[in-house]
Amino acid sequence: MAVHKRRSQRDSARPGRAQEPDNGHPSLSPKSATAAAEGQAEDQPGASPAASSGNQAVQSASPVSSVSHNPDVSTDSAGSVDSEASSQSSSADQGAPSAQQELAHPEASASRMIRLKARLAKSPNPFGKALFAILTKDHLSESDWEDVEDTLLMADVGAEASEQLVKQLRDDARITGQKDPAAVRRSLRQRLIDLVDPNMDRTLVAARPQANRPSVIIMVGVNGTGKTTTAGKLARLFVADGKSVVMGAADTFRAAAADQLETWGGKVGVPVVRSDRDGADPASVAFEAAERAKNDHADVLIVDTAGRLQNKANLMDQLGKIRRVIEKNLPVDEVLLVLDATTGQNGMIQAKVFAQAIGVTGIVLTKLDGSAKGGIVISVQRELGVPVKLVGLGEGPDDLAVFDPESFVDGILGDE
Repeated sequence: MAVHKRRSQRDSARPGRAQEPDNGHPSLSPKSATAAAEGQAEDQPGASPAASSGNQAVQSASPVSSVSHNPDVSTDSAGSVDSEASSQSSSADQGAPSAQQELAHPEASASRMIRLKARLAKSPNPFGKALFAILTKDHLSESDWEDVEDTLLMADVGAEASEQLVKQLRDDARITGQKDPAAVRRSLRQRLIDLVDPNMDRTLVAARPQANRPSVIIMVGVNGTGKTTTAGKLARLFVADGKSVVMGAADTFRAAAADQLETWGGKVGVPVVRSDRDGADPASVAFEAAERAKNDHADVLIVDTAGRLQNKANLMDQLGKIRRVIEKNLPVDEVLLVLDATTGQNGMIQAKVFAQAIGVTGIVLTKLDGSAKGGIVISVQRELGVPVKLVGLGEGPDDLAVFDPESFVDGILGDE
């Protein structure tokens, strides 16, 4: 079994950190072991906390060093294992380029939405363009207004919001009598901005001046929404803004999830805390990540969790457990729900269940460039009362940006 070396000697010497025992096997710090035991007891009433905690092995990852480790080697051979590990670690460090040469330089957040707005304008059939085409007709019939409402509904704006927008647009048309396309566009643009609600606070909690340090973010969502990728991109966004980040790989069920997160972290010098085995207790990984971020005085901790279907009660309950265990160490400031923009109204069902299970503070919409259903921005905000904070508009490492209502509306309306 391959085990990644998790910390420098300096880190491992800190009080309360997980220590490597003489037999070469990693173990939890006392606090983490206790949290893991309590977490196991929550899921398995009657289970022995000591036995539960003994099965957990969580480590904080170095972006560059790794060692091979066989957990079945007897204690007598521990010395040779340690020697081999030390040799491999040393050669790995010597063979690696310096951190400055290796690390990428993520795009600054200020320039991202400008670039992504242009990409959104080129997405397939933005509904804003369809509305504009109808509203610039010489004489709008009742059938035309029905087409406006149908366009909004097909874009997942939602029935209530669609009806509201149509009424406002009809009133504007009666009052102004404007036929000039530029005037119609200005009116439509303003009404759409109002629906998206520019007054919602979309600032990530970690980016606020009064934020906790470390500021903890938990990433949640169903399978296939791009949650782990979004966690990695979010780390890049914070690094671009000069913040220090730690990531916790609490998705212990998908074999490649922790490796994927380490790949993202390694490119920008972000350490990743992970378990040495698949199927480990995700709550203990989250606890250890919180401890690492706290000891490192990091600005931000991002905890990735396993994708789960919203109708699986036991898995949804586990999210609450992860949050409770983290809060034994640090307060949780943000829970970001990652939604696939192409799922439409099914995404609304998911959002409601996750909000009830763990308390969502913001939405991340991925794949917005591949959907004509950008109206989900409006409907999910109205339904949950929480803002869309981030949007993903591509597969590039820096194709994640803080959501800006005006840029979004300009994108779906296209160029003037």
